[in-house]
Amino acid sequence: MDAARPAGPAAAPALTRPDGSPLRVLVVDDEVNLAELVAMALRYEGWQVEVAHTGSKAVSTAREQRPDAVVLDIMLPDLDGLEVLRRMRATAPDLPVVFLTARDAVEDRVAGLTAGGDDYVTKPFSLEEVVARLRGLVRRAGARQAATSSVLTVGDLTLDEDSHEVSRGGEEITLTATEFELLRFLMRNPRRVLSKAQILDRVWNYDFGGQANVVELYISYLRKKIDAGRAPMIHTLRGAGYVLKPAP
Repeated sequence: MDAARPAGPAAAPALTRPDGSPLRVLVVDDEVNLAELVAMALRYEGWQVEVAHTGSKAVSTAREQRPDAVVLDIMLPDLDGLEVLRRMRATAPDLPVVFLTARDAVEDRVAGLTAGGDDYVTKPFSLEEVVARLRGLVRRAGARQAATSSVLTVGDLTLDEDSHEVSRGGEEITLTATEFELLRFLMRNPRRVLSKAQILDRVWNYDFGGQANVVELYISYLRKKIDAGRAPMIHTLRGAGYVLKPAP
């Protein structure tokens, strides 16, 4: 396989999640050195990368981290790569997946694509090829998502990015522009702990500089409107930040 080198300094513009945070990619391969080489190339793209060396670890990591794309080896020591994908698809049916395989037989390609894989890269491969394939898949997935819905849903809370309508349990909630942007950022990252610095950077568009009180203030505003008289969805993790998750 080629050495881990960037895919070209002026190649393509950075791809991010809709809220501007880094794309999350899960790399699954039992060859530790190979997995780290692929991860290194993807981190060079500015993406957030998790690595798993077994199928069971890949499934649990995907469930916890909710990646935007997966690079998945077909031959794993415990679960077959196709079975790993089937389990991932149960909770994330549109998750873009690139298979890594040392086998180039036509039947393997058909089996992988039938199981839901989006693309194949055959070993040995160049890191540039993996990055390019992944970029293409993520772009197409983003275009599909944008075309299908502008509504974010977490538990019984919904937010329409186009109409700016927000409701919980069917009851309409009126938010200010800043409250709306803060809630949108939280809802685009459900179950993920977001630091005050991250929130300041994404919602107020400036770096953290002792302005944590403004985050606390607007979190309290949101709580009064979102959680008042209901099971709380916005939680504080002392010393870490805030997390939004469905009420139990």
